[in-house]
Parts: sequence; C-alpha cells; structure tokens
Amino acid sequence: MARKKLTYPDGVRVGRASAGLGLFATRPYKKGERIIEYAGRTLTTAEEYTSRSKYLFEVNSRKTIDGAARSNIARYINHSCTPNCEPEIERGRIFIDAIKSIKAGEEFTYDYGEEYFDEHIKPYGCRCVKHYTT
Repeated sequence: MARKKLTYPDGVRVGRASAGLGLFATRPYKKGERIIEYAGRTLTTAEEYTSRSKYLFEVNSRKTIDGAARSNIARYINHSCTPNCEPEIERGRIFIDAIKSIKAGEEFTYDYGEEYFDEHIKPYGCRCVKHYTT
C-alpha cells in the first residue's frame, strides 16, 4: 500500500534540521503571527502516564494532546534555548505563534520547557542552534 503524501499548510514545510527533521517557514512571519496548531488525540490522565509518545503536550492538569500522528506537522518544531516561537493555549487548543520576526527558510523553534529538557534533551546534549556546531 502506498504511503499517503502529507500536505502542508501555506507558509510551512518539513525539512532537514540540526536535530533531525524540523519545520521551516516558506514565507516571512511577523512577531505575534499565528503559525500552526499543534493537533492530536486527547489523552486521559491515565493514558498520559502510560504513553510512550515523545509528542505529548500538556494543555492543563486534565488534558494532554498526543501529537504523534504524522498529519500533525507541528510535531516537527524543534526545541531551542533561544526560540522564535511559543505555544499559546486557547480554549483547550494549542497554537504556535511567532515571538519575533521569522524569515523565509528559517526553522521554527520553541522552548520545550525545563521538565522535558531535563528528561529528554539534556542527557544527550542540546542540538539547538545555540549549542550545535558543525
């Protein structure tokens, strides 16, 4: 069976990044502009604790989004210690907004937070632009 080709919303594309794959701008974005929604299946608290997904995004103490589905291309936004985006939670949904001007071709990044960083990034070394050298 052939794999279904992903379609991207206007203004974004998935491509190679220092941390594997990343999400990149195909046009300029202004500070404060909405980029994309982080979408996925809503998990119960019990499902969250047993999930092995790396794409969990806590909305609040009772709601977590599992963004592991390939159709959620926002999952390709990598961590950065000096991000150009930030998540914004509105009515139980997660959106990614620009916190500075972003040029076409630039990778979208946001800070995953201390807990995720300490558990999943720090042990292997941060590969964001601030720390990564080729």
